[in-house]
Amino acid sequence: MDFPRALRDRRTDRRLSQLDLALRAGTTQRHLSFIESGRSVPGRNMVLRLAESLELPLRERNELLLAAGYAPVYPESSLDDPALAPVRAAIEHIVRGHLPYPALVVDRNGDLIAANGTFDLITEGAAPELVGPGKNVYRLALHPDGIAPRIRNLAEWARHILARLGHLPQLRAELAGYVPELAPSDGSLGFAVPLHLESSRGELRLMTTVTSFATAVDVTLAELKLEAFLPVDTATASALSASALFAATEAG
Repeated sequence: MDFPRALRDRRTDRRLSQLDLALRAGTTQRHLSFIESGRSVPGRNMVLRLAESLELPLRERNELLLAAGYAPVYPESSLDDPALAPVRAAIEHIVRGHLPYPALVVDRNGDLIAANGTFDLITEGAAPELVGPGKNVYRLALHPDGIAPRIRNLAEWARHILARLGHLPQLRAELAGYVPELAPSDGSLGFAVPLHLESSRGELRLMTTVTSFATAVDVTLAELKLEAFLPVDTATASALSASALFAATEAG
């Protein structure tokens, strides 16, 4: 895609007028109009200012730079890179710090990077090939050999998962094929979609929070997501605490 169209599409996707974006980027509407029409070629710094003003993810900022004919600015490292050892340690610290409640970190594709011990209560009974580092947690959630048979409100939870996969159309199509047409159940918790999950410690009622590493300047790190599960009721909190205590005792 050529740069003027790429810029225009991203601006309209965010429902910004040319004037809005120009003010954010510290330029004039006339100059922005010339850029979007191809009558003016922006410098590298202007492309970066526009990308930042649009609040684009780092991957898209690199794509916009490429479309304008410039080299990407933001590196995309492997988590196995020795230079990222402190980051891996920090990730492990974060998920452990969420105990006794389950927490995990995934990459942009939903592949598992790290999880704490209580997450085993979520995954119990799932096929081994769906569980563990490098495995896709969205597939784990909705695959019939994953945890889907234990989800009591599968209709809502499936919609919640699928709504997050717009950037992964092939995976979304695969997972949508696993989900039957089910009538939604009652009991939504405001804007949150609680997970009602059968487990060896009784029914768990969980809501989730998703956090990104927003200050990262590396594409890989910026796309990591921390998903933390929180109990909706005291029974779930007690079950998670007991599970974490048991896991710690076993490990000790």
